[in-house]
Amino acid sequence: MKFRLFVSAGLLALSPVFALAQPAQEFMLKNGMKIIVKEDHRAPTAAQMVWYKIGAMDEFNGTTGVAHALEHMMFKGTKTLKPGEFSAKVAALGGRENAFTSKDYTAYFEQIGQSKLETVMALEADRMANLVFDPKEFAQEIRVVMEERRLRTDDQAMALVGEALDAAAFVAHPYHHPIVGWMDDLQQMTVQDVKAWHDRWYAPNNATLVVAGDVDAAKVVKLAEKYFGKIPAKVLPVRKPQQEPLQRGIKRVTVKAPAENPFVVLAFKVPTLRDVEKDDDVHALDVLSAVLDGYDNARLNAQLVRVDKVANTVGAGYSSNARGPVLFTLEGTPSAGTTTVQLEARLRAEVARIAREGVPEDELKRVKTQLIAGQVYKRDSIFGQAMEIGMMEMTGVSYKQIDRIIDKLRAVTSQQVQSVAQRYFGDDALTIATLEPLPLTEKPAKVTEMKGLRH
Repeated sequence: MKFRLFVSAGLLALSPVFALAQPAQEFMLKNGMKIIVKEDHRAPTAAQMVWYKIGAMDEFNGTTGVAHALEHMMFKGTKTLKPGEFSAKVAALGGRENAFTSKDYTAYFEQIGQSKLETVMALEADRMANLVFDPKEFAQEIRVVMEERRLRTDDQAMALVGEALDAAAFVAHPYHHPIVGWMDDLQQMTVQDVKAWHDRWYAPNNATLVVAGDVDAAKVVKLAEKYFGKIPAKVLPVRKPQQEPLQRGIKRVTVKAPAENPFVVLAFKVPTLRDVEKDDDVHALDVLSAVLDGYDNARLNAQLVRVDKVANTVGAGYSSNARGPVLFTLEGTPSAGTTTVQLEARLRAEVARIAREGVPEDELKRVKTQLIAGQVYKRDSIFGQAMEIGMMEMTGVSYKQIDRIIDKLRAVTSQQVQSVAQRYFGDDALTIATLEPLPLTEKPAKVTEMKGLRH
């Protein structure tokens, strides 16, 4: 689901006011832990996030899902806290906390009144250094993880499509595997597997502390020294490059699952953001995605749903921030009388039209206004600022480049959008996943049927 914004073109001139009002400050502890503080004094609140540069892409075959399983165990007690006591203490402070695991990183956060920051910082440092691994707690929690997989993936047709798409698109790169893990690996996982993961990767020199809100940067650093500074650094394993081999033709995967409607998603391998100044194709692809699906009357919805009525829903997606390779997706649910194959062709035809004709200047200006508005306003909350800083740091792009990205988006030309549409949407970079719906009361004997060599 996409967040839509409707603003005037005048916002383009205002964006630096939002972005540059309070520059973040960066510090480094002696043990290698990076501290980034973004002061924002509009409200007496703070967001604390601890980001570990370790995610599902770092897992080994046979232990998929271990990064996410450890996330669950991080709430199951330390040498000084009983299981569940961490969450209870944050709640008693009037705050909220949670965590999330991605393919690239794992992060833990608390949102609290600024006067409670020291308390939650002490709690986070405690579980970085003093987590306990009770076999009984693990046995209970791994069942929770398996049930989560059943509810969110195995029983959800769209999730199965995404999982099959990743598994087909990525052959050698570990993005092949789902974040939650394959069920067989979860069934075989032991508490020793999870402990080994924590012992290997959860260290101050593999973590970044991001604090945003009504705080003083110097005081935050003193607190970080007090609580995290005494945790020793570890010798981290050497990370080996895991390059995806060149794709040599269209890949197809079909998923048969109970669902109301068929669905198709086309995924093209495109560049990842590595250098904000040099990666002009990445910025042009961001704009292309917005031209296709960046607002309610964008091209895909306007043409395929409203005018031609060949689809009930359509979409385009591209996120350039990742440690590994990324995909540009086109997707849709065909309307009655249209097949998924026909919708495939219509989705590709909209990109091909841009490749032939480019984008008129008035449309391009309107689209970039919407895109930049989204970039600006997602930082309007304290938590949103902390999130963006952490995600950029974890994927290899400095948070100091946040504002420069807006400049680069503003500078994208119609010719650049046309150029990426011409160069990145051929057959050799394409993986297609199709949902063939079964009756909602029927359970498939075989969840996926692979027809070729992605979520």
